[in-house]
Amino acid sequence: MSVLGIGISYGLATLFAMFSGMPIAFALGAVAVVFMAIYMPAASLDTVTQNVYEEMASITLLSIPLFILKGAAIGKSRAGQDLYSALHAWLHRVPGGLGVANVFACALFAAMAGSSPATCSAIGSAGIPEMRKRGYSGGFAAGIIAAGGTLGILLPPSITMILFAVAAEKSLGRLFLAGIGPGLLLVTLFGIYAVLRFRKEFAAAQVLYEKTGAEAAILQRDEFTMAERFTMLPRVIPFVLLLTGVMIALYGGYATPSETAGLGGLLALALIAVIYSVWRPSDLSPILKSTIRESTMLMMIIGMSLLYSYVMSYLHISQSAAESIVAMHLPRWELLTAILLMVVVLGFFLPPVSIILMTAPIILPPLRAANFDIIWFGVVMTIVMEMGLIHPPVGLNIFVIRNVAPDIPLSEVIWGTLPFVLLMMLAVLLLCFFPGISTWLPDLVMGPDGGR
Repeated sequence: MSVLGIGISYGLATLFAMFSGMPIAFALGAVAVVFMAIYMPAASLDTVTQNVYEEMASITLLSIPLFILKGAAIGKSRAGQDLYSALHAWLHRVPGGLGVANVFACALFAAMAGSSPATCSAIGSAGIPEMRKRGYSGGFAAGIIAAGGTLGILLPPSITMILFAVAAEKSLGRLFLAGIGPGLLLVTLFGIYAVLRFRKEFAAAQVLYEKTGAEAAILQRDEFTMAERFTMLPRVIPFVLLLTGVMIALYGGYATPSETAGLGGLLALALIAVIYSVWRPSDLSPILKSTIRESTMLMMIIGMSLLYSYVMSYLHISQSAAESIVAMHLPRWELLTAILLMVVVLGFFLPPVSIILMTAPIILPPLRAANFDIIWFGVVMTIVMEMGLIHPPVGLNIFVIRNVAPDIPLSEVIWGTLPFVLLMMLAVLLLCFFPGISTWLPDLVMGPDGGR
């Protein structure tokens, strides 16, 4: 059979396995093993475990379970609620300050935890009830948290970016830095939308009050004294210092990414022990179980995705696909648009981890040939994959929100997230027109890089 025929059958078999309801890791692994048995030497099956081990024998991947430990430690504590409460107290005078506080809380918590679902759960459990109590519509409240949670895969330490750095063979530190500017851009866009949406809902409530005399909760304002604001800081500052310390250790050249992840995990455990008295075995058990469960799941997906990519490469599927794309001589921006649209479609069904590891061998060579900065593209691709976290049918963050706030109808949650999807599209356009938003910081800190 020709390479084209093998490639088509490989893709169809993958789709069949995915839609069969099989877990992603087992679906990818099963397809890879079947095609190894059919099209590769018989001895290849004897080396499956060796291939997976060799593909995963990366010191960078070691940081993933350690970052997960840090996120689990922070997520199982009251750090998210305290962070949200402190920001609300300091931003309450801003129109829509409660929504803006939730956006900022999501950004800071995501930077500490590195996990989108953990961010949605930790901030949403405190933020959504509070916003609902103060008259915010269910869709608005859910949309803010769901979209804010997506920042977990863009702001460092991002597990998604770790995998992209491995797949693209690029500097992880540079990629982390490249995500900061776009991350702040999204925080700004989300914050502006929160203010504008609040004003719209506030105006509607005011009109209703003038007509009927019924005062909606959104018309009421919270007041905090300066003393109350400062009393909330002691529980938040240590975690901000943790984030700062980890970044200094990484970018100051004091530690490798894996060492930084280990340091962050240990410091997070120490902080929750001191601040929240989470040190007993019964307290630590859920944290360790959560870390093991999530790490095992993720590493299984990574291992099987790498095996899947190995088979694709051995059978020359990825090389042929990349050569075909290059041979089409598409203008570079049309090429980028086509690739990003493919990522959007894949985001309907697959998590970012699988998208990166499955598509990198195919899409990166044409992008390099078109002289795109791969670090910049990694950030753009991450934002596009963020959209997949808040739109159906997968929409992981949507289902996390449903667990946190089951009283909000699913349709309302989805409609609440759509404006944020549009804002992410706007961010991608801005990055295309102004790539320096992403590249200026890594160039400043680490020096210019060819990016190819």
